[in-house]
Amino acid sequence: MTLTWLLLVPFIGMLAVLALPRSSVKAIRMVALGATGIVLIMSLRLLDAFDPSLGLQFEEQVSWIPQLAIFYRVGVDGLSLPMVLLTTLLSFLACIGSFSITDRHKEYFALYLLLEIGMLGTFLAIDLFLFYIFWEIVLVPMYFLIGMWGGGRREYSAFKFFVYTLAGSLFMLLAILALYLHPQGRTFDMFELAAKGHTFPVAFQQLLFIGFFLGFAIKVPIFPFHTWLPDAHVDAPTPGSVLLAGVLLKMGAYGFFRISYPILPEAAQWFSWTMGLLGAINIVYGAFVAMAQTDFKRLVAYSSVSHMGFVLLGLASLTSEGMNGAMLQMFSHGLLTGGMFLLVGVLYDRAHTRELAAFGGLGAKLPKYAALLIFFSLGSLGLPGLSGFVAEFLSLLGAFRIEHLQVLTMISVIGIVIAAAYMLKVIQQILLGPLNQKWQALSDMNARELISLVPLLLLVLLVGLYPRCLLDLQSPTIQQLLAHILFGK
Repeated sequence: MTLTWLLLVPFIGMLAVLALPRSSVKAIRMVALGATGIVLIMSLRLLDAFDPSLGLQFEEQVSWIPQLAIFYRVGVDGLSLPMVLLTTLLSFLACIGSFSITDRHKEYFALYLLLEIGMLGTFLAIDLFLFYIFWEIVLVPMYFLIGMWGGGRREYSAFKFFVYTLAGSLFMLLAILALYLHPQGRTFDMFELAAKGHTFPVAFQQLLFIGFFLGFAIKVPIFPFHTWLPDAHVDAPTPGSVLLAGVLLKMGAYGFFRISYPILPEAAQWFSWTMGLLGAINIVYGAFVAMAQTDFKRLVAYSSVSHMGFVLLGLASLTSEGMNGAMLQMFSHGLLTGGMFLLVGVLYDRAHTRELAAFGGLGAKLPKYAALLIFFSLGSLGLPGLSGFVAEFLSLLGAFRIEHLQVLTMISVIGIVIAAAYMLKVIQQILLGPLNQKWQALSDMNARELISLVPLLLLVLLVGLYPRCLLDLQSPTIQQLLAHILFGK
């Protein structure tokens, strides 16, 4: 099995969807579900064959534009494999969630599969030029998914998402070109550039780091570049929100791990305190703004801003615990926030409102929904035994070990307290109190909705109770990355 098939299967699925008549809704859905399901199975086989101690594996390389030393080069290591697994899982589950889409099924599922190709390609690419191509591919289907199947001010939100992300991508493109044109560059190979990383002049590294930072910061998103996120989340269809929060935000953080830190090691150390400061702002600001929200979906969107701050804090620490915590938080946040957005979608499909104050007393009326909402809410607030706790604890522990980050780490803990407040507010306003008679006829979750959420629940429990299942996968690669950044090995 080759990695290229991970990209070819959804591409073939997309072509099959386009070839089917518009009226064959069931066939279109089954093709899309089959393609995402096959890719998920292939990624699990990849996990089974992966050896964490060997570094980059399953590598494929084909000369693409030889005059510019551009290659189609893909591979996986301990950084990219967890993200590939997260992408294939959420793509499959959100595809099940997409069965609630009621119009233009052919265009929707074709764009959906194109989005999966872009997301997977971003995590598989080892060539900077190829990475940029896949990074930009993601922009187009997400723009249309929000603009055509979203709600509210969907055209405005889609345009804002597109412009913000494109602006960041232009800075990243300039940084890539500068890196290639530098006399010591002359290649787009990420590993070759990383090997030369310490030889680049420090001032040059710092300039490039800022260029890449602007590209990745908008995607994460890092304050103050976050304003597109709540609008895009609120107006996107539910499966779009799941992939936006679960995968697209991780692409920005992954860019730091894969490109900024290994290729620009001195600049990474230089930017450490600033990264920690921005992480602390994300955590605390995102939590306070989430607390103030009355719209369920907007609350979860701002909670994402807060939770991604822990990734930045772990990255800033340049310690084994912090970096492992950051990677673990990326995976955990994908599971938890993906689950929360699916739960928002379940309620919105029935009640056609997301206003928290409109509900009350649904705990007795919808017991299955109540159980899942409580579980994912507790995971999001960092309850011990669930994945969110381990990830946040490691990020904070790693950052606290570094003297110049200790005050920022202590400030960041405020975000955890506020997270408990806003998640318990969600539980209270939706599930507790007297039942609003308006929702007397609401039905509990059906089998399709449960199938889309139960796998996420099991994984949140697994990572929370046995984090080694992920740490053993990623830790050797992170140790190599740290040795390279700090000691030039």
